[in-house]
Amino acid sequence: MTLAIETNGLTRRFGNFCAVDGLDLRVEPGKFYGFLGPNGAGKSTTIKMLTGLLAPTSGTFRILGEDMANMHRAREVKRRVGVVPEDLALFDNLTAREYLTFIGRMYLLPLPTVRERCQELLEMMNLESEERKLTVEFSHGMKKKLALAAALIPNPELLFLDEPFEGVDAVASRILKDTLKRCVERGATVFLTSHVLEIVEKLCTDVGIIAKGKLVHQAPMDQIRRNGSLEDLFLKAVGSERVEVQKLSWLET
Repeated sequence: MTLAIETNGLTRRFGNFCAVDGLDLRVEPGKFYGFLGPNGAGKSTTIKMLTGLLAPTSGTFRILGEDMANMHRAREVKRRVGVVPEDLALFDNLTAREYLTFIGRMYLLPLPTVRERCQELLEMMNLESEERKLTVEFSHGMKKKLALAAALIPNPELLFLDEPFEGVDAVASRILKDTLKRCVERGATVFLTSHVLEIVEKLCTDVGIIAKGKLVHQAPMDQIRRNGSLEDLFLKAVGSERVEVQKLSWLET
């Protein structure tokens, strides 16, 4: 079986600091994969390497079965992948429709297809009423919805999402969750990072946990549920199950 994501010894160093250390990931197609870890564990660095924004120091990886060291094949694979980065990096002086049109054309989609998909995405994300606003005027939640719309416009086989639920309200969160569920139902693979374990536990079919740059646990969600809660597993995997809450003197009676 061709894996959606496969890494072998994937490593990234910044000087003497090892952000990702010998990562071996296996993500099957059609899975909703939650990639978890504490702050600074290496999640965003991993996504940046997998999406071609950052070169690995060592190791290899394949996306949708293709060796990403092959520049020609990597270029073709990127047309089949959507990305919502942690830093959204939208173009401030474009409207939502202009931005989606630009992204669609960057994916080399025919203009009639871009126009049709733009309209559907704007309606689905409840952004159609904000037609005249520039993205610089958007709220954080609106920017998240626009970023997801841009990631969906090429009809990707694989979606990389770095903290898509951070800072969004309940309405936007529901739209994002329902959209991602539909993507998986139609056969796409989703690779998600999130600090909201309840969302991961509800949406994801599989989970990998990274700590200090190393993959410390990887299992199907059904197996995790049979053995307890995701929160308990996460705390144990990252070595924080016995963490003590520091008491504040002025709150003690």
